[in-house]
Amino acid sequence: MVAEAGWLIDRQLGPAAEADFYRSIGAGDLAVEILTPADWRRVAELVDTYADLRLGGVDASVVAVAERLGVAEVGTLDLRHFRVVRPRHVDAFVVSP
Repeated sequence: MVAEAGWLIDRQLGPAAEADFYRSIGAGDLAVEILTPADWRRVAELVDTYADLRLGGVDASVVAVAERLGVAEVGTLDLRHFRVVRPRHVDAFVVSP
């Protein structure tokens, strides 16, 4: 997910913003969450469930981690997926672009 976020930041804002993103991680301002085996099982389940939507592993992993951590708000440019997917812990995500 870090690689995809970096790619999107570079694409939208340029390499300086991408480097700032990595600095934020290095400084501890942003945490990088490691997926657990249970998360990976949930990723597979979500990819199966939303096969028609073509959710994909990256977005499914965001959902799985958000569920595990109890996070209801996600920052994303992918409104198509995150407005459709129904997480287990809340009725719907609050999406902040």
